[in-house]
Amino acid sequence: AKRDSDSGFVQTLKPAEAVSSAELSSTSSSQLPPQAAAMLSEPLATETLYTKYGKRCLDVIGSVIGLVLFLPLFPLVALAIKISSPGPVFYRSIRLGHNGRPFVFYKLRSMVDGAHESRNFLLHLNEVEGPVFKIAKDPRVTRVGQFLRRTSIDEIPQLFNVLRGDMTLVGPRPPIPEEVEKYEPWQRRRLDVKPGITCLWQISGRSKLGFDEWMRLDIQYIQNQSFLLDTKILLRTLPAVVSREGAY
Repeated sequence: AKRDSDSGFVQTLKPAEAVSSAELSSTSSSQLPPQAAAMLSEPLATETLYTKYGKRCLDVIGSVIGLVLFLPLFPLVALAIKISSPGPVFYRSIRLGHNGRPFVFYKLRSMVDGAHESRNFLLHLNEVEGPVFKIAKDPRVTRVGQFLRRTSIDEIPQLFNVLRGDMTLVGPRPPIPEEVEKYEPWQRRRLDVKPGITCLWQISGRSKLGFDEWMRLDIQYIQNQSFLLDTKILLRTLPAVVSREGAY
């Protein structure tokens, strides 16, 4: 399937809002982690003044400040990327956002150009469970890309996604369509909100956690999101980046 917004593959995905309660209840509780099964019986958090207006204000202010601060460094970073390997400065891919809506996701390129096409040849090296694909020492990552990933500088262009309204500063990470195709019905609930740059998973060990635990943390965030929780996550994100705990 083609990885673009016109792809039939993307269009056939069922958004989170289309997952019926019957489908959720049809998933046997014995098939779910105990905490995840309990979460299915709890409604998602009701809309508050913060989630309706305040969160967007925080996103706009935070993304503008972040982009302005990064602007002086961009020429140097772009030059380093171009020197390290041929290809574009930015990496673009199709991710799924709120209710499964596809959008163009931006990162600074940290891998060789066309790395996604070689993914199927590396599946046997996958080091995490579930439908996600991660390798601690991915051979496709360039030397400059290793630095960009260690410092999370490669994620900075996502502030543009936040400014556009595709993403938010704090929320579940945006998945690729291939991953969502393999989600269990209860895991699709993470698509009930906009995806974010950081969330509970990022400050709780990242790839050291199992896939079900990752999904559980995302749903836990959705059910408890508030200004206080978002502030705590944002403040703990920088130490998590510096420590590199569980980062691939």
